[in-house]
Amino acid sequence: QVQLVESGGGLVQPGGSLRLSCAATGMPFSFYSMAWYRQAPGNERELVASITPSHRTNYADFVRGRFTISRDNAKKTVYLQMSSLKPEDTAVYYCNRDTLWGKGTLVTVSS
Repeated sequence: QVQLVESGGGLVQPGGSLRLSCAATGMPFSFYSMAWYRQAPGNERELVASITPSHRTNYADFVRGRFTISRDNAKKTVYLQMSSLKPEDTAVYYCNRDTLWGKGTLVTVSS
């Protein structure tokens, strides 16, 4: 079955860290760019970070310097290491490849 499955979300205090994972199944992985998006309540879905097959990365301004995207092609997994989290980072985080989306994982930043 072709799918992307996110994990690693949860509740964290401001200033804390989380690492999200996205496992790809039933599809080629190493030849495709992968991305993380997020959507907060009442907001549109927005790009957080992306990574090419050659590991070139791109970040939204609002996470640059705090988040790191990486990939392990052997494990068919893409990661999002999030540090110095802020309440405004609260959102459902989605993994993406082309038109394929995961179901998302909720990140809540609150004291």
